Amino acid sequence: MMENIIPQNFHIDKEERNKLNGHNSFVVWFTGLSGSGKSTLANLVEKKLFETGIKTFSLDGDNIRSGLNKDLRFSADDRKENLRRIAEVAKLFIESGTVVIASFISPLKKDREYLKKTIGRQNFIEVFVNTSLDECERRDVKGLYKKARAGEIKNFTGIDAPYEKPENPDLEIKTEEENLEDALKRIVLHLEDKLKISVT
Repeated sequence: MMENIIPQNFHIDKEERNKLNGHNSFVVWFTGLSGSGKSTLANLVEKKLFETGIKTFSLDGDNIRSGLNKDLRFSADDRKENLRRIAEVAKLFIESGTVVIASFISPLKKDREYLKKTIGRQNFIEVFVNTSLDECERRDVKGLYKKARAGEIKNFTGIDAPYEKPENPDLEIKTEEENLEDALKRIVLHLEDKLKISVT
Protein backbone atom coordinates (compact mmCIF):
# COMPACT_ATOMS: atom_id res chain seq x y z
CA MET A 1 0.00 0.00 0.00
CA MET A 2 2.75 2.47 0.92
CA GLU A 3 4.26 2.26 -2.56
CA ASN A 4 1.06 3.86 -3.87
CA ILE A 5 1.43 6.93 -1.63
CA ILE A 6 3.22 9.76 -3.40
CA PRO A 7 3.64 12.96 -1.34
CA GLN A 8 2.55 16.18 -3.03
CA ASN A 9 5.18 18.86 -3.58
CA PHE A 10 3.83 22.33 -2.80
CA HIS A 11 4.89 25.67 -4.29
CA ILE A 12 4.97 27.38 -0.86
CA ASP A 13 7.25 26.02 1.87
CA LYS A 14 7.88 26.72 5.55
CA GLU A 15 10.67 29.21 4.86
CA GLU A 16 8.39 31.34 2.68
CA ARG A 17 5.63 31.26 5.31
CA ASN A 18 8.12 32.22 8.01
CA LYS A 19 9.30 35.12 5.87
CA LEU A 20 5.72 36.31 5.37
CA ASN A 21 5.00 36.01 9.11
CA GLY A 22 8.23 37.72 10.11
CA HIS A 23 9.32 34.99 12.50
CA ASN A 24 10.49 31.37 12.57
CA SER A 25 8.19 28.46 13.38
CA PHE A 26 8.94 25.65 15.82
CA VAL A 27 7.47 23.79 18.82
CA VAL A 28 7.91 24.73 22.47
CA TRP A 29 7.35 21.44 24.28
CA PHE A 30 6.45 21.63 27.98
CA THR A 31 7.01 18.37 29.86
CA GLY A 32 6.49 17.55 33.53
CA LEU A 33 4.24 15.75 35.98
CA SER A 34 0.50 16.28 36.08
CA GLY A 35 -0.07 19.40 38.16
CA SER A 36 3.46 20.70 37.62
CA GLY A 37 2.24 23.90 35.99
CA LYS A 38 2.89 23.01 32.35
CA SER A 39 -0.42 24.25 30.98
CA THR A 40 -0.36 27.41 33.09
CA LEU A 41 3.08 28.35 31.80
CA ALA A 42 2.25 27.32 28.24
CA ASN A 43 -0.85 29.54 28.24
CA LEU A 44 1.13 32.52 29.54
CA VAL A 45 3.86 32.01 26.93
CA GLU A 46 1.34 31.78 24.10
CA LYS A 47 -0.51 34.89 25.31
CA LYS A 48 2.74 36.86 25.41
CA LEU A 49 3.79 35.72 21.94
CA PHE A 50 0.33 36.28 20.47
CA GLU A 51 0.16 39.81 21.86
CA THR A 52 3.46 40.51 20.08
CA GLY A 53 2.04 39.40 16.74
CA ILE A 54 3.50 35.89 16.68
CA LYS A 55 1.31 33.28 14.97
CA THR A 56 0.75 30.57 17.61
CA PHE A 57 -1.34 27.52 18.35
CA SER A 58 -1.62 25.47 21.56
CA LEU A 59 -1.73 21.69 21.78
CA ASP A 60 -2.64 20.40 25.25
CA GLY A 61 -2.95 16.85 26.57
CA ASP A 62 -6.54 16.87 27.83
CA ASN A 63 -7.80 18.82 24.81
CA ILE A 64 -6.18 16.43 22.33
CA ARG A 65 -7.55 13.41 24.18
CA SER A 66 -11.02 14.97 24.05
CA GLY A 67 -10.96 15.04 20.26
CA LEU A 68 -8.27 13.71 17.94
CA ASN A 69 -7.09 11.03 20.39
CA LYS A 70 -10.32 10.25 22.25
CA ASP A 71 -10.10 6.65 21.03
CA LEU A 72 -6.87 6.10 22.99
CA ARG A 73 -6.54 4.88 26.58
CA PHE A 74 -3.49 5.02 28.86
CA SER A 75 -1.69 1.76 28.08
CA ALA A 76 1.95 2.00 27.03
CA ASP A 77 1.02 1.45 23.36
CA ASP A 78 -1.77 4.02 23.45
CA ARG A 79 0.45 6.61 25.10
CA LYS A 80 3.04 6.05 22.40
CA GLU A 81 0.40 6.45 19.68
CA ASN A 82 -0.91 9.57 21.42
CA LEU A 83 2.50 11.21 21.13
CA ARG A 84 3.05 9.95 17.57
CA ARG A 85 -0.12 11.67 16.39
CA ILE A 86 0.72 14.85 18.29
CA ALA A 87 4.18 14.93 16.71
CA GLU A 88 2.68 14.71 13.22
CA VAL A 89 0.16 17.46 14.01
CA ALA A 90 2.93 19.67 15.41
CA LYS A 91 4.95 19.15 12.21
CA LEU A 92 2.02 20.35 10.11
CA PHE A 93 1.62 23.50 12.19
CA ILE A 94 5.36 24.21 11.98
CA GLU A 95 5.19 23.84 8.19
CA SER A 96 2.32 26.35 8.24
CA GLY A 97 4.62 28.91 9.85
CA THR A 98 3.10 28.63 13.33
CA VAL A 99 4.83 28.52 16.71
CA VAL A 100 3.35 25.48 18.46
CA ILE A 101 2.96 25.58 22.24
CA ALA A 102 2.67 21.95 23.35
CA SER A 103 1.93 20.80 26.90
CA PHE A 104 2.16 17.05 27.50
CA ILE A 105 3.44 14.93 30.38
CA SER A 106 5.49 12.88 27.86
CA PRO A 107 7.12 10.93 30.71
CA LEU A 108 9.57 8.64 28.91
CA LYS A 109 12.95 9.67 27.55
CA LYS A 110 12.63 7.39 24.50
CA ASP A 111 9.30 8.99 23.57
CA ARG A 112 10.72 12.51 23.88
CA GLU A 113 13.66 11.46 21.71
CA TYR A 114 11.16 10.14 19.17
CA LEU A 115 9.37 13.49 19.23
CA LYS A 116 12.61 15.37 18.61
CA LYS A 117 13.53 13.06 15.75
CA THR A 118 10.08 13.25 14.15
CA ILE A 119 9.56 16.99 14.55
CA GLY A 120 13.23 17.81 13.94
CA ARG A 121 15.68 18.76 16.68
CA GLN A 122 16.15 22.20 15.14
CA ASN A 123 12.39 22.77 15.51
CA PHE A 124 12.07 21.47 19.10
CA ILE A 125 12.55 23.46 22.31
CA GLU A 126 12.14 21.32 25.41
CA VAL A 127 10.97 23.05 28.59
CA PHE A 128 11.08 20.85 31.68
CA VAL A 129 8.61 22.10 34.28
CA ASN A 130 10.35 20.59 37.28
CA THR A 131 7.90 20.32 40.17
CA SER A 132 8.26 17.65 42.85
CA LEU A 133 5.73 14.84 43.13
CA ASP A 134 4.90 15.99 46.66
CA GLU A 135 4.06 19.47 45.44
CA CYS A 136 2.01 18.17 42.50
CA GLU A 137 0.06 15.96 44.89
CA ARG A 138 -0.45 18.88 47.25
CA ARG A 139 -1.86 20.98 44.42
CA ASP A 140 -3.88 18.13 42.84
CA VAL A 141 -6.02 20.67 41.01
CA LYS A 142 -7.92 17.96 39.09
CA GLY A 143 -8.15 15.46 41.94
CA LEU A 144 -6.28 12.89 39.88
CA TYR A 145 -3.59 12.01 42.41
CA LYS A 146 -6.23 11.26 45.03
CA LYS A 147 -7.95 8.90 42.59
CA ALA A 148 -4.64 7.31 41.61
CA ARG A 149 -3.69 6.71 45.25
CA ALA A 150 -7.11 5.12 45.78
CA GLY A 151 -6.56 2.78 42.84
CA GLU A 152 -9.28 4.41 40.74
CA ILE A 153 -6.80 5.43 38.02
CA LYS A 154 -4.21 2.94 36.78
CA ASN A 155 -0.88 3.72 35.09
CA PHE A 156 -0.84 7.24 36.50
CA THR A 157 2.49 8.98 35.94
CA GLY A 158 4.40 9.49 39.18
CA ILE A 159 2.30 6.95 41.10
CA ASP A 160 2.34 3.60 39.31
CA ALA A 161 3.92 4.72 36.04
CA PRO A 162 7.38 6.32 35.73
CA TYR A 163 8.39 9.85 34.85
CA GLU A 164 11.94 10.07 33.52
CA LYS A 165 13.29 13.57 34.00
CA PRO A 166 14.89 15.21 30.95
CA GLU A 167 18.68 15.17 31.28
CA ASN A 168 19.47 18.19 29.10
CA PRO A 169 16.33 20.25 28.49
CA ASP A 170 16.66 23.57 26.70
CA LEU A 171 15.08 25.20 29.75
CA GLU A 172 14.28 23.98 33.25
CA ILE A 173 11.66 25.76 35.32
CA LYS A 174 11.59 24.94 39.03
CA THR A 175 8.16 26.15 40.02
CA GLU A 176 8.80 25.74 43.74
CA GLU A 177 11.72 28.18 43.54
CA GLU A 178 10.70 30.57 40.72
CA ASN A 179 7.52 32.61 40.39
CA LEU A 180 5.42 32.60 37.23
CA GLU A 181 6.44 36.09 36.12
CA ASP A 182 10.16 35.34 36.28
CA ALA A 183 9.69 31.97 34.60
CA LEU A 184 7.70 33.58 31.78
CA LYS A 185 10.38 36.21 31.21
CA ARG A 186 13.09 33.57 31.09
CA ILE A 187 11.20 31.40 28.59
CA VAL A 188 10.30 34.31 26.30
CA LEU A 189 13.88 35.60 26.38
CA HIS A 190 15.09 32.15 25.32
CA LEU A 191 12.59 32.08 22.46
CA GLU A 192 13.59 35.46 21.01
CA ASP A 193 16.74 34.11 19.40
CA LYS A 194 14.79 31.22 17.87
CA LEU A 195 12.04 33.52 16.63
CA LYS A 196 14.53 36.03 15.20
CA ILE A 197 12.36 38.78 16.60
CA SER A 198 12.21 40.76 19.86
CA VAL A 199 9.26 39.91 22.14
CA THR A 200 10.25 41.73 25.33
